Amino acid sequence: MPVRVLIVDDSNFFQSRLKQIIGQHPGLEVVGVASNGQQGVSLARSLKPDVITMDFEMPVMDGVTAVRAIMAERPVPILMFSSLTYEGARITLDALAAGAVDFLPKDFAEVSRNSIVLTQKLHERLLTLAAGAPSSPQPVVKAPEPKRPQDIDFTRQPTPAQLKPRSRPSGAKPSLIVVGASTGGPVALMEVLASLPANYPVPILLVQHMPENFTRAFAERLNKQCAIAVREAVDGDLIKPGLALLAPGGKQMMVDRRGVVKILPDDERVNYKPSLDITFGAAANAYSDRVLGVVLTGMGSDGCKGAGLLKQRGAQIWSQDKDSCVIYGMPMAVARENLTDRVLSLKEIGPALAAEVR
Repeated sequence: MPVRVLIVDDSNFFQSRLKQIIGQHPGLEVVGVASNGQQGVSLARSLKPDVITMDFEMPVMDGVTAVRAIMAERPVPILMFSSLTYEGARITLDALAAGAVDFLPKDFAEVSRNSIVLTQKLHERLLTLAAGAPSSPQPVVKAPEPKRPQDIDFTRQPTPAQLKPRSRPSGAKPSLIVVGASTGGPVALMEVLASLPANYPVPILLVQHMPENFTRAFAERLNKQCAIAVREAVDGDLIKPGLALLAPGGKQMMVDRRGVVKILPDDERVNYKPSLDITFGAAANAYSDRVLGVVLTGMGSDGCKGAGLLKQRGAQIWSQDKDSCVIYGMPMAVARENLTDRVLSLKEIGPALAAEVR
């Protein structure tokens, strides 16, 4: 049975092109087309598609409102098409918080021409999202009041019930934490960082697969909704406790032994920009076994090679478990290579990071 796709978009041109592109794959079938969010909600109810593509700006009902309504009735993977602008990024993040699981930039020039790259990317994304369909609505993370959660006393030893057994033999605490994610990552990172207090004593580097403009909007959202400070990294930044630096979209983020962040405009060694492999590798060279790497939900295997470098230096790797992932790709890759020291659910990761540095 082919994967049944519902298209929700107010542009006749975009509707037509999406139908053509999706129809090129024998494993995909367009079962309906809606011209606004209200029609999308109605067709999602009657057609029960396996996956939905959703525009964000439409008459009658916008995409974010439609996502929220669909996820409340019958959870289904929703792929947003987003403008490449900063405002488009902000709205897309609203849609992801409402329950959409992934997004693609809405580039009319690329859609107009017969782009093999776009065709392959869309086919892969729809098939993967349908295969990892959620059985319940994606959680909307309710973070603490901005900048107001009570600080944790990191000098006090946790009770045995607060800590699970871990493989770090020396008891040494990490000097740097690197967290990476892809599909499902914005919601996952929000949940993890919302668990950390403003006085968190270890610097954090974040790698989320996102295009340019999106990471700036995402960092601003994280900074407003989490107690720990978060911002998009710039070349020459210094890592420091209480600060999480997010790799800028379309670029690579590295760090040296002095704690200086280096932003590279390009790197032909990898397809992802930013890439968790690159940041993990740089952290391994600079901080050796004093790094804690965390691999969250995401498509593909980015981070696996870098995790191998970290393990060679004696560092620790944690990964998100299958049940709490939107897409169990990146965490599965490190688990299959026996690189994971701890497998944790999404809800456990933030508290475990707090306990790890006490």
